[in-house]
Amino acid sequence: MADVLSQNEIDDLLAALSAGELTPDEVPKEDEKQKVKPYDFRSPQKFSKDHIRTLELIHDNYARIISNYLTAQVRSNVKVKLESVQQITYEEFIHSVPNPTVLTIFKMPPLSGSVLFEINPQFVFEIIDLLLGGSGTGKYRPREFTDIDKNIIKVMSTGLISNLKLAWEDVMPVETEVESIETNPALNQTLAPNDPVALITFSVEMGKNNTFINICIPYLSIEKVLDKLVVQYWFQDNNENTVNESKERLRERLNIVEMQLSAVLGTTNLTVEEFLNLNIGDVITLDESTKSPVKLMVENKVYCYGKPGVIGKNMGVEILDIINKDVENDE
Repeated sequence: MADVLSQNEIDDLLAALSAGELTPDEVPKEDEKQKVKPYDFRSPQKFSKDHIRTLELIHDNYARIISNYLTAQVRSNVKVKLESVQQITYEEFIHSVPNPTVLTIFKMPPLSGSVLFEINPQFVFEIIDLLLGGSGTGKYRPREFTDIDKNIIKVMSTGLISNLKLAWEDVMPVETEVESIETNPALNQTLAPNDPVALITFSVEMGKNNTFINICIPYLSIEKVLDKLVVQYWFQDNNENTVNESKERLRERLNIVEMQLSAVLGTTNLTVEEFLNLNIGDVITLDESTKSPVKLMVENKVYCYGKPGVIGKNMGVEILDIINKDVENDE
């Protein structure tokens, strides 16, 4: 970041320009390495950084969900990874996808309008080959999809899209409903060319092949629920019953955490020479008497006092007093 001039430096610079001691060409320029990001006012950024970050969190979880789903469906290792979440125009999205492709149009209430789910044809042919008993390692040439292909594609797309409900449930409950499947993206006129959309891109690794899956969420569809795409919203809950239930669950999970408990009979100080001269049978005098209570330490912090004794064949400590009896109120 460029240094900010103080008021005195600005006054000196203006005085030098007025006196002719410094010409405008000699005025130090900004660091040429500083990059300036252009802003297109014809295509304003509708999605804020918080919105993009939340979409990344949602669909990073979605990538893991469909990775497990696809692995179970095709009985082969499938790795899905979220690559990017960015705002572009609908026209840029349509021009970036191949023809033919598999473009599934579906609704996801409470989002309004339609959402687009695009699958690369290479990935589709691999899935079809595996589901029909093939190895999924062959090379596939672009061709028109048959009726059998389309039926398989519809089942597969419906399954992938239905998993969005699991990915979105932490933000808000959604439902999915597939409307239609297109193979020619140019024929789809769902949105105007300049409408902003959020493009979520996934890379899919299956065998030795890498392909892509895209989800296109129009701004108009998500506009009404944008306030829920802010991370702080997730922690705002006015339902007292829900808050109490969450506290109780947290308490239950904390209660099973293991902690180290130790009893300190006493302490003493030894010099290095005394320590090195210790032998079996030597007696070390502690700073506590045999009648003094011992300190019980929980994770190296004194918690209570106790009395040493024997329980059966084991040594034990009987608790006499808790040092901080109001610990429950300090939570």
